[in-house]
Amino acid sequence: MDDVASQFITSNQTIINLAVALLLGAIIGLERGWDAREQKSGERIAGIRTFALIGLLGGVSGVLAREITEWAFPVLLVCVVAMAIVAYSERLEHIRNFSITGMVGMVLTFCFGTIAVVVDPVMATAAAVVTAIILDNKEEIHGWVNKLKAHELDAALKLLLISVVMLPLLPNEAMGPGGVLNPREIWWMVVMIASISFVGYFAIRVAGTRKGILFTSLFAGLSSSTALTLHFARQSARNPELSPQFATGILIACGTMFPRILVYCFVINRDLLPLLFWPVVIMTALLYGPALVIWRRNSEKLKVSQPTLNQNPLDLTSALVFGLLLTAILLLGEFLKNWLGDAGIYLLAASSGVADVDAITLSLTRMSNDSLAMGTAVVGIVLAAAVNNLVKSGMAWGIGNRRLGLLVAGPMVISLVAGLAVAWFQ
Repeated sequence: MDDVASQFITSNQTIINLAVALLLGAIIGLERGWDAREQKSGERIAGIRTFALIGLLGGVSGVLAREITEWAFPVLLVCVVAMAIVAYSERLEHIRNFSITGMVGMVLTFCFGTIAVVVDPVMATAAAVVTAIILDNKEEIHGWVNKLKAHELDAALKLLLISVVMLPLLPNEAMGPGGVLNPREIWWMVVMIASISFVGYFAIRVAGTRKGILFTSLFAGLSSSTALTLHFARQSARNPELSPQFATGILIACGTMFPRILVYCFVINRDLLPLLFWPVVIMTALLYGPALVIWRRNSEKLKVSQPTLNQNPLDLTSALVFGLLLTAILLLGEFLKNWLGDAGIYLLAASSGVADVDAITLSLTRMSNDSLAMGTAVVGIVLAAAVNNLVKSGMAWGIGNRRLGLLVAGPMVISLVAGLAVAWFQ
């Protein structure tokens, strides 16, 4: 009795999966038919009916391979490919179109049908929907490719190189004094910083200044708040009347650095988040708040040029230098902690924050997993970020003009004092 029930359920499940295979083919066929809707009946190689049948045929091949012979799938797949080749070859005699996208779509539809029956209908459905979306957005995808610059494509490939190729090859074990060096963890932090900068670069690259100074400055904080500060400071020296607008951009870009710190901690050491949350939130609010006030008072004049950020969104040399910097700070931090205690960590944080806040933040977050007290790590991270922002205030004052310096320095100092006070006394 149980065997009969089991066979009944299995039979019904096969019928359902075959129906899914048919519908997946219909989804892709609907897109193909819509794309060729201007052609007369008989001129189209394949539309919704053909693709639906190809999906069903893929499902049937899966059933036959499972129940009769494993050769059913490859034989029927070869038949589908042969029919597609014949059809597209005949079409080339009349229409000089060398695109094989439709043929690839047929083969994928057949395979999705098989996957729906033999492997997982949910997986097949997801893949079919993504395929239909890719087929439907031909113009948009080609437009993105045409807008892509050579160095941007190079940067994207390099990001894949350092992440999916190099990262798995590195040893995942503690090395060096105190076991503070883990090659895979260090390089993984390099990949994380590179990815965040990459996202920030392309957000500005795609949207540009037409989204406004708030959007531009927000994502410049992901890519390079230092570059934006330099750019706006130079602009304010030439156009002093626009200093409030430039101050708005600098404050937002520098404020974006603090939410990034929370992201680092969430990924590397979540136990640090409760201690770091309020100092970071307060420092962010004390920069974003004045920036929004200045923006509201001067919004009718917000016409500034696109900031010239890092022209190469990812450079392997810079990634290697950053990795070496991380390694040096981890070793120096372990040495200073053993020699001077907490004072050594604070000295390292302040000196490192002059040039870069990411390396010291990642290093202290990593050290807090093992040998460094969490309270010390929090104060060190806040101190490094505050010093880094004070350096940018000096850049705004020295390179820009006095008004820009005052508008930027005031919130920066208040943010520094408040953040350090909360981090120290909590």
